[in-house]
Amino acid sequence: MSPTKTGFLAEALADISAALVKHHLATTFSWQDVAQRYRRSRVGAFWLTVNMGVLIGALGFVFGTLFRSPMQEFLPYICVSLIFWSFISTSINEGCTAFIGAEGIILQVRMPLFTHVLRTLYRNAIILGHNIVIYPIVLLAVGRMPSWHVLLALPGFVILSLNLLWIMLTLGVLCARYRDMTQVMQNLLLVIMYLTPVMWMARTLPQGISQLFLDFNPFYHLIGVVREPLLGELPPTTSWVACMAFAVVGWTVALLLFGRYRHRIPYWL
Repeated sequence: MSPTKTGFLAEALADISAALVKHHLATTFSWQDVAQRYRRSRVGAFWLTVNMGVLIGALGFVFGTLFRSPMQEFLPYICVSLIFWSFISTSINEGCTAFIGAEGIILQVRMPLFTHVLRTLYRNAIILGHNIVIYPIVLLAVGRMPSWHVLLALPGFVILSLNLLWIMLTLGVLCARYRDMTQVMQNLLLVIMYLTPVMWMARTLPQGISQLFLDFNPFYHLIGVVREPLLGELPPTTSWVACMAFAVVGWTVALLLFGRYRHRIPYWL
């Protein structure tokens, strides 16, 4: 690796390390974001839980009927899928504007830029915590009990979050320079949602080329390492390997990009 690239990596790692040391800044900002959004509301952020619950019930009934799937199996599936897809897509969409939305702070206060990426992820993790309450309720409603596989959802969530962070960091830099990228990503994520087994089950696809199509879909693996344990199943080994490979390659690219253009971000805002 050239000395220039080594310098970029060192700068990026220094900023990220400082943000992790001062992680209380990101957590404080994220709590304030959620509290401000639902200020003076009696139900607060649980309005998101209510909305998600209604969506899960409606889509579970409609798509379960269309696909002729047993509700005991399909309702927990679509519940976990929609909750974590909402976390993934919202984190990525808001990651596009992580630096743009913090323009006032970046231009006036000296702090690690990665703090704003952490802030965005933490905010969506708080919302995920509200929505995940629906999961045990759905299990009780259909008469299912979680198995020990649910413990594997924790490392799955960690690897999912690590991948989301590099995606958000990369898009945050690119969208600060090219503002149209935000709209492009919103449309692209909508297409990806329909190409990923979120509202439909992977087994409904015919064997052969369709399985190959899923294997090359990174979002299938990212959501699978969390979803399958919560549904009492073991994620395929290929999903774990794919997610770890995405993290290694993605973070390498993100660190080089962030280190190269980190000092230009305030001028782009």
